[in-house]
Amino acid sequence: MKIQDRTAVQARSPAQIFRIKAIALAIASTLACWPGLGRATKHAGAEAAPKAHKSAPEAKQARQETMAAPGGSLAEWATSWDKQLDARAYALSEKLDGVRALWDGKKLRFRSGREIAAPEWFLAALPAEALDGELWMGRGKFDRLSGTVRKAQPVDEEWRAVRYMVFDAPATGLTFRQRYQRAQDLLSGTEAKWLLVVAQAKVAQAHEVPDRLQSVVDQGGEGLVLHHWDALWQPGRSKAVRKLKPEPDEEGRVLALVPGKGKFKGQMGGLLLETPDKKRFTLGTGFSQADRRTPPAVGSWVTYRYRERTPQGIPRFASFVRVRGEE
Repeated sequence: MKIQDRTAVQARSPAQIFRIKAIALAIASTLACWPGLGRATKHAGAEAAPKAHKSAPEAKQARQETMAAPGGSLAEWATSWDKQLDARAYALSEKLDGVRALWDGKKLRFRSGREIAAPEWFLAALPAEALDGELWMGRGKFDRLSGTVRKAQPVDEEWRAVRYMVFDAPATGLTFRQRYQRAQDLLSGTEAKWLLVVAQAKVAQAHEVPDRLQSVVDQGGEGLVLHHWDALWQPGRSKAVRKLKPEPDEEGRVLALVPGKGKFKGQMGGLLLETPDKKRFTLGTGFSQADRRTPPAVGSWVTYRYRERTPQGIPRFASFVRVRGEE
């Protein structure tokens, strides 16, 4: 079955709702002192977004305010693509299977806000302004990458294979088009070959989205990300940033290990998971032999893919992807 046939409108998932609640207090605390943060993009048909035209001094001040503001390390989180949207209003890029990394001008952080222990030479090439992107080693190398960037003491030789793929220069009051141009300007003169700006393509016809998705997946990629060209930057779950994969994914908390039977006797047979909205189900596929011999710890969070949901909201045809890294 082609991806075009499997890609459908995705409702907001329980995991997305859970994350929105988790950041609500942080966002609320910034509204009073951070003008423009609470302004949502308009959603009507093509999801037209507000435009902002700033002079150079105003833009510079906005970037400085963004970096210094409380909660400035919060990231924009993508929601699922809706095929009824007008793709021509969006910038299209590959969704990199990496580790999200936010640079605030001084420190590199995970999206949770925890500092990443990167080598000094890696950080020295970064500008004094905010950037958002992915630490990446290439397609199919997430586990190796994760092991490298989560070490308390960085190993130079391992970091030599890491690239920082920048897709945004966060600043309040600027559209994505303006921020993307700013990211290009900031990195245009760098000699660091590992510091790159993610290419953003313009979409001329709606069919380009599923066609590009098929091409990326065929080459071992994870999916696509679409940024609304005219959307203002706003941390938290955003309808102006969309993700598109062959199958949706989300996270669940491990409540218990289910003993294996038959060929899996004496090993882990599955995981009893609880979704953020308190629904429970057993995840039994997608595990390697190593996963079954050394299963995820009770209380940890794991990522799984699924195709659809039951009328009760339980994921169907769910398959294990990985343990979520501690951040």
